[in-house]
Amino acid sequence: MSSLVSKRVQGLPPYLFSVIDEKKKRLQEKGVDVIDLGIGAPDLPTPNFIVERLIKELQDPQNFKYSGYSGCQEFREAVAAFYKKQYDVELDPTTEILTLIGSKEGIAHVIPAMIDIGDAVLIPDPGYPVYRTATYLAGGECIDLPLDPKNQYRPIFSQLSQSICEKAKLMFLNYPGNPTAATVDLDVFEEAVAFAKQHQIGVIHDSAYGLVTFDSFKAPSILQIDGAKDFAVEFGSLSKSFNMTGWRIGYVVGNREIIRALSKVKSNCDTSQFLPIQKAAAEALNSDYKTVEQNNAVYNERLEKMLDALKDIGIHVEKPKGSFFIWAPVPTGFTSQQFAEKVLEEAGVIITPGNAFGPSGEGYFRISLSVPTERLDEAVKRIKSLNLEVTKHVPNH
Repeated sequence: MSSLVSKRVQGLPPYLFSVIDEKKKRLQEKGVDVIDLGIGAPDLPTPNFIVERLIKELQDPQNFKYSGYSGCQEFREAVAAFYKKQYDVELDPTTEILTLIGSKEGIAHVIPAMIDIGDAVLIPDPGYPVYRTATYLAGGECIDLPLDPKNQYRPIFSQLSQSICEKAKLMFLNYPGNPTAATVDLDVFEEAVAFAKQHQIGVIHDSAYGLVTFDSFKAPSILQIDGAKDFAVEFGSLSKSFNMTGWRIGYVVGNREIIRALSKVKSNCDTSQFLPIQKAAAEALNSDYKTVEQNNAVYNERLEKMLDALKDIGIHVEKPKGSFFIWAPVPTGFTSQQFAEKVLEEAGVIITPGNAFGPSGEGYFRISLSVPTERLDEAVKRIKSLNLEVTKHVPNH
């Protein structure tokens, strides 16, 4: 009997963090106290003023109807106001903004909206795994976009051959980066827009961690570059900045043609997000961002504590300016997977092996700081107890 499942799905590996979650459950069933520093899901609560707005909107039966396919006007206007205030970028709420059911959903849907089967997509290496899997599901070809680990993981466009440049239809960027925590200034986006113009390819900038920054650093938007809207869209999420992961609310802004195409795909797949959630999210975007600053202060404290702990065992990492991740070299003598398994089996702490994020992730591991501080303290204690014999090094790429 032939399979009832498509060959494409049969060839798709399980999502990394679902595998980690299953391993975590098995250990917990054996009585192991597992500390999960793997997935980037904020442990801090959604601010009260956002929850209160949600409760208020739940009292209005008019909000139980379908949302408009592009999302409600109030939310899209709040996104426009946010971009004006944060980046001094003007956006038309009707044609240059689209509501998403979380940015992950939007990324998965924008690829088939932009490429045909066989088209090539430039994907950061290392990078967020969904870029690859979504391209695969859309029938596209994944081509590694090399990043420079010695220079804040900037894209190295000069290493792309002319034939690849001619073949590419789309390019992903992601700053502050997942998994690398890398941040960049506007000159990187200037170079990216110039590259896109030269080769006539679309650009997707994933800015999910755009508001999670430290030490007065302010992450830029690609839309601040002149001419960016001719080729680029930017994805944003309230998950990380306002602790709204389970709410599933995000947006995409920028190029009208891309947004129109994505809207066409989405209108055939979903009917946008629940209206009370959109209106509560608008309340968040229209706020003074004091809660975002408070969150960042917590992450900054955790970051410095974990960096000190890693330094104590000989793993030296420069403090990142954004995201709540630490991207660190594994100790000499381990592969990424071996080190992650050792930390899990001997310390009961989940870290993410770098090879899960692409070929150039080998030799690294990722730590998420999205756990309560007391649990992070315990994780630090356990990792130190491993008595690792390490030397400072940076893996070759």
